[in-house]
Amino acid sequence: MILPLIQKRRSIRKYQKKSVESDKIQTLVEAALRSPSSMGYNPWEFVVVDDADLLDKLSRAKPQGSAFIKNAPLGIVVCADPERSSVWVEDASIACTYIQLAAESLGLGTCWIQIRERMHDQAKTSEAYISEVLNIPKKLKVEAMIGIGYPDEQKAPHAKEALQYGKGHQNFYGKPLKR
Repeated sequence: MILPLIQKRRSIRKYQKKSVESDKIQTLVEAALRSPSSMGYNPWEFVVVDDADLLDKLSRAKPQGSAFIKNAPLGIVVCADPERSSVWVEDASIACTYIQLAAESLGLGTCWIQIRERMHDQAKTSEAYISEVLNIPKKLKVEAMIGIGYPDEQKAPHAKEALQYGKGHQNFYGKPLKR
């Protein structure tokens, strides 16, 4: 039941000019809050952004790869508190994946925008820029943003034959998987 979602999910960067309904936003937040975290520390926090002016500002978070969020009706900024968990990056990343799969199940398209360790310009990190724009406390680290909306582009699933099965190993590295 989840495999068909995984098979058809693609990164969508073009969205219809249609708002995401509040019940769907609540479902996305619930999915994020249900994502697993190491030892149940739940270090993540989420900033849901549906204000067009803020989305425009977020689209300038880094020189490449964030511009499309300007035209998304919704963005979710995924943050985490590194004082709560030493594996906050992993926990926040899992939450991002849960958001993306939940969105796919709701007929929404998404695209991950990496923020951690990216630069806004030569003097400021993307994380610092976003934190200023959204008033995010200094103790929180921004892992990623996810652009979300009704797709305005169609992408075929990746062909099963194109998958890199050689990267899977059976029992020992270098021993091909049984197929």
